[in-house]
Amino acid sequence: MNNILNYTEFVKVQESEIHGKGIFTIVDIPCGKDIMLIKGEVISEEECIRREDDENNVYIFWNDINYIDVNNTDVIKYINHKCDCNCEVDEGDESSLKLIASRDIKTGEELTIDYGYDEIYEYCKCKYCI
Repeated sequence: MNNILNYTEFVKVQESEIHGKGIFTIVDIPCGKDIMLIKGEVISEEECIRREDDENNVYIFWNDINYIDVNNTDVIKYINHKCDCNCEVDEGDESSLKLIASRDIKTGEELTIDYGYDEIYEYCKCKYCI
């Protein structure tokens, strides 16, 4: 496979042992490979706060410029938290981010990121948090 920025065709959404649904790869993905663009609706800080408070929307990313609401996406909204994650989120442009493999990922593995906010560690049940 070429070094393309879209492995979306090589992932599927299915039930997760971590929480609800998750994103799983159907091919091996090497460390450092760009997996997909994280795109959604660009919203203001005020709208982000409103959606978090009023709608309990937890599908919002921050790219150091804008808030990106991925609630209406088909795939990326299912990325689950894991302290020992296999992906990281990196800079994109003003309206996106990139999901990148932080280690070699084998076929069938769930793609995960560290959400990186303090409250997540209160609920996390992994060996690092217990």
